[in-house]
Amino acid sequence: MQARFKSIVPLLLSILVLQVVLSINASAQELPRNETIYVGGGLWAPSSNFNPLTPWAAATGSVGLIYEPLFLYIPIKDEFVPWLAEEGKWVSDNVYEVKLREAKWHDGTPLTAEDVKFTFEYAKIHQGIYYSSIWNWLDRIEVVDERTVRFVFSEPHYPEWTYYLYTLYIIPKHIWEKIENPLEEANTNPIGSGMYKLKSYDQNQVVYERNDEWWGKDAFGTPGPKYIVYLRVASNNVALAMLVRGELDWSNFFLPGVPQLVKQYEFIHTWYKDRPYHLPANVAFLFINNQKYPLNLTEFRRAMAYAINVDEIIERVFEGTVLKSNSVGFLPIPSWQRFYAKDLDEEMGFKYDPDKANEILDKLGFKDIDGDGYRETPSGERLRLTIIVPFGWTDWMESIRIIAENLGQVGINVEPKFPDFSKYFDDLTKGYFDLAINNFNSFVSPTPWTMYNWLFYEDTPPIGENSWNGNFGRYFNDEITQLLGEVLVTPMDDEATLRELYRKIQEIFLRDLPYIPLWYNGFWFQASTLHWTGWPSEDNPYGVPVTWPGNWQLGGVLTLLNLKPVVREETKTTTSPVVTTVTKTQEVTETVTVTEKGQVVTKEVVKTQTTVITKTVEQTVEQMTTPTGGNNTLIAVAVVIIVVLAALALLRRR
Repeated sequence: MQARFKSIVPLLLSILVLQVVLSINASAQELPRNETIYVGGGLWAPSSNFNPLTPWAAATGSVGLIYEPLFLYIPIKDEFVPWLAEEGKWVSDNVYEVKLREAKWHDGTPLTAEDVKFTFEYAKIHQGIYYSSIWNWLDRIEVVDERTVRFVFSEPHYPEWTYYLYTLYIIPKHIWEKIENPLEEANTNPIGSGMYKLKSYDQNQVVYERNDEWWGKDAFGTPGPKYIVYLRVASNNVALAMLVRGELDWSNFFLPGVPQLVKQYEFIHTWYKDRPYHLPANVAFLFINNQKYPLNLTEFRRAMAYAINVDEIIERVFEGTVLKSNSVGFLPIPSWQRFYAKDLDEEMGFKYDPDKANEILDKLGFKDIDGDGYRETPSGERLRLTIIVPFGWTDWMESIRIIAENLGQVGINVEPKFPDFSKYFDDLTKGYFDLAINNFNSFVSPTPWTMYNWLFYEDTPPIGENSWNGNFGRYFNDEITQLLGEVLVTPMDDEATLRELYRKIQEIFLRDLPYIPLWYNGFWFQASTLHWTGWPSEDNPYGVPVTWPGNWQLGGVLTLLNLKPVVREETKTTTSPVVTTVTKTQEVTETVTVTEKGQVVTKEVVKTQTTVITKTVEQTVEQMTTPTGGNNTLIAVAVVIIVVLAALALLRRR
C-alpha cells in the first residue's frame, strides 16, 4: 500500500501543477483584451517590492502608476508638465514654491502640502533614502496652506533640485509615518495617488487596474487601458515572437532585426519610421581605469579613442538603430545641445583613425618587440588588458568583441570578458577593471550636470572601496570639481553663465579624455497596433514611451492617456506571422597579411562570425480576446511533466 502511494505521488503533484497553471491562465482570461494592455521590457525578475523609496528595486510601475511625482519631464521638448503640482516657481533666489492640485490618495484621503513636507523630511529622519543628501542644502520646508508648500534652501543646488522635481515620488504621511524601517518595507499593499492600483502579482507578471476615482481625470483625462499586465519575458527573442503574434502590445526590449521587422509588418510601430528607429536614452561610455598603467597616460587613452570604430559597432551590432556619440558625450536633446561646444569638439575631438592611433603609440614608445602583433611597454613588458560587460547583455558583449579587435589592430592586446552582473558591478564600483562599458547615470535629463556629476564624482574612494555614485575609473581633477560646483549654484535660466562653465568642462574633458563616449543607447520601443492605437512617434511626439523602472514620468503615463482600443466587429480567424530570431555563430577562415618578426607574411586565421537569422512562419490563429503565449507555454510544460511523471509512476508499479 505504501509503495503504491509513493508511486502515485508524482502524478498527483503533476495534476496539482496543472491546476495551478490553469488557474493562472483562467485568471488572465478574465481580463478583456480590448481593456488590457500587455507590456514588457522592465521586469526581469520576480518582484514583490512596491516601495517608492527604493525605486530601483521596486516593480516597474510602482513609481509612475501608483506613486506620482510633482512634475513630469518630457526630454524631447525640454518641457516640465505639472502633475501633482499645479505650479512650481522660484519666488526668490533660495525659495521654491509649489502649489498642489486637488489630489487624493487611493483610500480617499486628501493629498495635501503636509504629505509633500513629510515626504522630504522623511529622508532627513531616515538617512539612506536616495534623496537624503538634499538636506545638506535644504534648510526647511514651510506649509503655507493645505495646497501650498515652500522649500527654503541654505544654498540651492539648482540642477539637482530640478532633477528631484520629476524623480521624487510623494508618499502619504498617514501611512508611512507608522513604518519604522522604510527601506526594508516591501509595501505589497501600496496606497498611492496614481492612475492605477496594484491588482495582483506573481512570478511572471504584475497586474495593475485603472483607478477610476483618480483625481487627475478632470485635468488629464482617463487612461485608455483598464488593465496593465506587465510581463516578465525570458528573452528578447521570446518578446519578438510575442510582439508579432499580438501577445505583447508595448515592448521596451532591445529586439534584434528591428529594421526588417518594421518593413515586413505594417502593424509594428516604432518612434521613427526609419533609422535609427529609437530615441536616444543615454550614453554608452568606455570607462578607463585612470589609476592603472598605461591607462593613466592621457595620450594612450587618446590612441584608443582613435582606434575604436564605433560605426562598425553600430552597423554590426545594432543594425543602425543607435547613433554615434560626439566626443564629449552630449545627448542630442535640447536641454544638453544648448551647451554643446561643437567648435571645441571639431578642434579637439577624435574620430576613427587607426593611423593616428599607431602614430601616438609609436611616439609613446609602445612597440611590438617579440613580433607577436601586440605592443610591449617602453620597458619591454608585455601589455595585456581586459574589457568587461555583464554576461547576457548580448549587444554589449558583441560590441566589446569589436572593440578588442579594433584595439588589436593597432597592437593593443585586449581580452573581452563577460562576468555575471554581480561580479561586473563589483569590479566596476571597486575599480578592479581595466576597461568597461557603462551608461547607468548618463540618461536624458534637464541638464548635462547629471551626466558630468556621475562621470567626475569627487568623493570617489581609492581602488578597493565602492564608488556607488560614478567616476568608476577614478579620474580626479580639482578644476572640474570647482566648475561643477559653480554649475550647481547657478540658476537654470542663467544660460550665458552656464554655457561658459560647461564649455570649460568640455575643454578639460577633450584635453584629458578620461573616458570615451561611444554611442547613444536607445529608448528601445516597439509597439503593436493590432489591439491598441495612439502610440507616440516623431509625428506625434507627446512623450517618451518608456516603461523602465523609474522612467514612466518621461512620457509613459502620457502614453496610457492617449491609447485607444482597436474596434473589431467580430472575432475571426486570421493568419499571423511568427518570427523566430536566432544568433548563429561559426568559425570562418580568412587570409590576412601580418608582420611577424619584421617580415610581412600571409597566413590563414580563424575568426568567429556571428549572424542574426530571422525565420518567419505563417500560423493560423484566432484573433485573441485574451493572451495566449506565456500561459500556453506553461500549460504545455505542465502537460509534459504530467505525461513523464505518470509514465514513471506506472513503471514503478511494475
